[in-house]
Amino acid sequence: MGKIEVKKNLSGIEGLCLITPAVYGDSRGYFMETYSARDMADAGLDYNFVQDNQSMSTKGVLRGLHFQKQFPQTKLVRVIRGAVFDVAVDLRTGSATYGKWHGELLTEENKAQFLIPRGFAHGFLVLSDEAEFCYKCDDFYHPDDEGGLAWNDPQIEIDWPELTGEYHGTPCAEGYMVDGAPLKLSDKDQKWLGLKDTFKF
Repeated sequence: MGKIEVKKNLSGIEGLCLITPAVYGDSRGYFMETYSARDMADAGLDYNFVQDNQSMSTKGVLRGLHFQKQFPQTKLVRVIRGAVFDVAVDLRTGSATYGKWHGELLTEENKAQFLIPRGFAHGFLVLSDEAEFCYKCDDFYHPDDEGGLAWNDPQIEIDWPELTGEYHGTPCAEGYMVDGAPLKLSDKDQKWLGLKDTFKF
């Protein structure tokens, strides 16, 4: 049992992968292996994940774009309830795709998993009424090491789905809507700087 389908180097960005697990269903429901180190290694993805995280967010919540500076993390993310648009931005110095972004729709129906290596900023926007979001990390969380990137930096131009509003020069949430719901950001996520002024790996 097991086996996964892997799409590598999404949007031409080295290291970004979309992983689709095998799902076995019948009239009773379904079964799947949400993670197999053996299947990952067979696909050339050899990571030592050390921490699992889970969050719940309501429609219009945008979390990000986050990274750790001295203790960067590879993340394997998925949604177990609802739907989110998940984004990674390449911050690797010397990368041919520095500053480029890629987004994936992750839902409880598609059961897709987005693999984001070290050296990226990461964030997601909740599109459903509620969403439960799970992810594995290959290093522990270090609260004093956190960095961030403005979610609406015009230099990056992330195309967030269902989001309307006008950019006024800051990452403030005011005036933005997501399918009729106000955009909701933490205080810190409304203060991050743009790409030209942020951290590089």
